[in-house]
Parts: sequence; structure tokens; C-alpha cells
Amino acid sequence: MTGISWTDLNSAEQHAIAVLGAGISPELCDAAAFLALRRAGLVRGSHLTAKAEQLRHDAILKQLHNAEIRKTMIA
Repeated sequence: MTGISWTDLNSAEQHAIAVLGAGISPELCDAAAFLALRRAGLVRGSHLTAKAEQLRHDAILKQLHNAEIRKTMIA
């Protein structure tokens, strides 16, 4: 699936991507979220696809960027 963004995913789907990206068992993911990710082409077998890895990577970078902005605003 193309054109999907991190914010298009619900919190359970985001959590599932985080869990799988960390190498943790998919059994710790919400079953419906895991199935939705598979149907969207973001999970193959029990591993993230390249698109899901990119979504995860971008979300992490955005969080780090936002944290840095908050840090400079406080200082």
C-alpha cells in the first residue's frame, strides 16, 4: 500500500510496528492491528516490510526533532 503515513495508523497499529521493529514477538501485538498491518502490506510473515520500517524510522526522527525543539524552548 502506498501513501500511508504514521498518523493514518491507530495507536494499536503504531504499537505493533514498534513491537515488531524492536524484534519482539508479534504475540504481544493487538491481533486486529497486526492483521490490519498485514492487509495493508506493512507486515509480511511476522516482519515489517521496508515501507513499515520507513514509517517507523520517520516517526522516531520526528519525535527526536520535537523533543529537541521543546528542549531549546525551555532553555
